Amino acid sequence: MSDCPTIVIVEDDGDIRTQLANYLEGEGFRVVGLDGGASLDRHLSSGPAPDLIVLDWMLPGEDGLSICRRLREGGGPPIVMLTAKDEDIDRVLGLEMGADDYVSKPFNPRVLLARIRAVLRRAQGHGLPAADAEPETLAVADLVVDLAARRVTTGEPAAEVSLTSAEYDLLHCFVTRPQRVLSREQLLDWTRGRMADAFDRTIDVQVSRLRHKLDAAGSTAAALLKTVRNAGYILAAPVRPAP
Repeated sequence: MSDCPTIVIVEDDGDIRTQLANYLEGEGFRVVGLDGGASLDRHLSSGPAPDLIVLDWMLPGEDGLSICRRLREGGGPPIVMLTAKDEDIDRVLGLEMGADDYVSKPFNPRVLLARIRAVLRRAQGHGLPAADAEPETLAVADLVVDLAARRVTTGEPAAEVSLTSAEYDLLHCFVTRPQRVLSREQLLDWTRGRMADAFDRTIDVQVSRLRHKLDAAGSTAAALLKTVRNAGYILAAPVRPAP
């Protein structure tokens, strides 16, 4: 990420798009404002990927959830969803489609700014909990986690497992603290910081997504992420330095 990150805002309301762009530019970001999925596709195909996309849920034509899903399948940049929907099920659905975070409309621009900065920090591996001195590459079962490169592989020959920045940060917490019960509150604090809501279901959703992606990649590590009733989650296996 550069010193002046590029943010793409996909919002069909021109007034909101302009006001938000002006605000973020005043906070030191480069901003590109777009009105929908088609213009986003043209932008992404014509130059380097942005550092983050702010994506409205309710767009004409292809909606934000569909855009989010296909960008995530293609390994796109981090996404913060804007949504007028404030029910838990809608938040969960957005996260399941691959969003890294969400902000409900109407929103305070300072809240969105804090979420953007938190997601960008996660994407760069900052803000994670301090751990004991550790090798740069760790292995658990058939999974290899390159901490320096933020790269996860499994199998032989090694195949890369595509994770969002939030999913990777969650896996980082587990592999650097194996065989310990980690509470939802700890995981929320480590992966989302002070913006976390005590009743947030993000961790449950992302553990489920992480298990699914590891399982889909054929890794036996998926079954090692255990739920501990009324306590949290545990990586129920030792972690070793990878050769």
